Amino acid sequence: MNKIITIALSFFVLLQSLGIGLCDVSQIDEFFEHAQYHSEQYGDNVIVFISKHYGELKASHEKDHQEEKEDHEQLPFQHHSHFSSVAAIVLNKQADGLRTIEVSESRLHNFFYQAPSSSLHSEGILQPPRYS
Repeated sequence: MNKIITIALSFFVLLQSLGIGLCDVSQIDEFFEHAQYHSEQYGDNVIVFISKHYGELKASHEKDHQEEKEDHEQLPFQHHSHFSSVAAIVLNKQADGLRTIEVSESRLHNFFYQAPSSSLHSEGILQPPRYS
């Protein structure tokens, strides 16, 4: 059971890293239906269909076929997201900033221990229990 859960979670992490969400997975049937429509209507194979909706031919296909606009909006993987990261590196040219730190050892003791001086302890009243 643990292996199944591990594999499922790994699969979800993979989908998220590829930018595929649950809404895209739920729209896969629209993808196949629209691909079937293109196959019957225009004679497109899968490669041409993907190129018309996700690749080089996308702009011309959208311009030429405005009547399919609602169908195109229902296709998965239509979201556009941009990820960017900025790395800032500051070079310090001052050599004085790299001085070594001197650590001095302290030999002073910061604690004081006093032996217990209770009268009960010295008289032997506090003894562990004994077997009778």
